Amino acid sequence: MTALSPAVELTRELLRCPSVTPEDAGALDVLERALNAAGFACARKIFHEAGTPDVDNLFARIGDGAPHLVFAGHTDVVPPGDMGRWRFDPFSGEVAEGRVFGRGASDMKGAIAAFAAAALEYVRRHGVPKGAISFLITGDEEGPSINGTVKLLDWARERGERFDHCIVGEPTNVDALGDMMKIGRRGSLNGHVFARGKQGHVAYPERAHNPLPALARVAAALSRHEFDAGTEHFAPTNLEVTSIDVGNPTTNVIPAAGRASFNIRFNDLWTPESLAERVREVALAAADGTVIDVQFSPCNARAFLTKPGPFTDLVARAIRDVTGRAPRLSTSGGTSDARFITRDCPVVEFGLLNETIHAVDENAALADIDALTRVYFRVLEDYFGGA
Repeated sequence: MTALSPAVELTRELLRCPSVTPEDAGALDVLERALNAAGFACARKIFHEAGTPDVDNLFARIGDGAPHLVFAGHTDVVPPGDMGRWRFDPFSGEVAEGRVFGRGASDMKGAIAAFAAAALEYVRRHGVPKGAISFLITGDEEGPSINGTVKLLDWARERGERFDHCIVGEPTNVDALGDMMKIGRRGSLNGHVFARGKQGHVAYPERAHNPLPALARVAAALSRHEFDAGTEHFAPTNLEVTSIDVGNPTTNVIPAAGRASFNIRFNDLWTPESLAERVREVALAAADGTVIDVQFSPCNARAFLTKPGPFTDLVARAIRDVTGRAPRLSTSGGTSDARFITRDCPVVEFGLLNETIHAVDENAALADIDALTRVYFRVLEDYFGGA
């Protein structure tokens, strides 16, 4: 086999750790050893909360003061599913046909390895930066997101860390490395509509009150409601009904209640509170007198935007110079830990391709991992100087 780059070798080491949320399985040890060897000061923090799994996290820093650039990401991965369907063991880091295979190759151990390789190369060439480079790595992004980035940020703030900018290594590209950079994310809000009536025999409907027609009207009204027309950087807010449950095993009983569940992906025109108010208005109007109750789950995913400016320009320029592509600035996709980091500093996301994430035979092109490393290295040189 042709000699592999440091970034690819580190990717393979990380892939060999079966770090399915919330297990670390040695992944943070691998990263910590690499960073320690280059002079990074590393701290491991295990956070707890009743009813949730403990999570191991890593904070590493070299340098001091401002400007302070932090790379953020997660070493935890989703389960591999049926391992018999994989071409290779999903925790072996096998290389074939110019690609490295394994759960987390794209999401996002390849990007973390590229972060580290770029930072180590910068320090080797230029020494400690005039400012600080940090790593904020969690093992809880694919899980509840309770004992990970949020608490690690709180811990860092309490000890006086101040971040100026952040890059999250989520897999952002669709067709080719360099085609998309995220400058924000939509919010996500989950809710339920409970419709209540009176149970009875279907042959005597006058003695009962069927709540299901009203529930169907509410679900239809919410599905077709136009919340907004979108903004310059965000698509229109969208509500999708995800489940309608009755729990009625018979065909001759009018049920007493039913429930519809939904998710809303919303832009920066809304807060969870203003959305809840609008949903209740639409639902009550559609219920037309049937008793309903609209409830919402706690929301930890508000919409956010990093406005285009010098920092986004710097990252986009590095991407273009390395890949030859000018990235589209996007807010599409699901949620990420960037939603927590945005309260501390401006944040963008740029990583590998997202074509195989969470899929059987997840993989990343070796050339893409190496190019991503060069992008991050170019960002470091442009950010701190030394080019």
